[in-house]
Amino acid sequence: MGENQKLMAVVVGMFAIAFIMVAVGKQDESPEIVAERTRLLTFSSMQGMAGQKCPVAIRNETGTEVYFPTGNESDKETYVTLNYKGTEKGDKFKTASCTLSLELGGISKLIIDDKVVIDKKKMTTTNN
Repeated sequence: MGENQKLMAVVVGMFAIAFIMVAVGKQDESPEIVAERTRLLTFSSMQGMAGQKCPVAIRNETGTEVYFPTGNESDKETYVTLNYKGTEKGDKFKTASCTLSLELGGISKLIIDDKVVIDKKKMTTTNN
């Protein structure tokens, strides 16, 4: 065998070993690990969506641009609430609370200075 053929065999062998290692690593994931990964992805998506939609909703209501929440709360599965505090430097609100609900989709509650701006309720269906 020539040098080029040996080199090609080594490269093909390395790719084969890499594919086998990846396949073996994926088989060891338990259902608990997959479920936890799914929960983290869901929470991350909710947090990201709230971080995009809430500042826009607050700006539309108050005319004040907000960037970072001063606090948040969540059950990490169904909702996330971002809290904002206005500064004394010309902000047109003192406090704002914005809740994004996975079940209702989008912003489900927006409260600015104790005034409820948005309050979506879960729709219930009745069978007649």
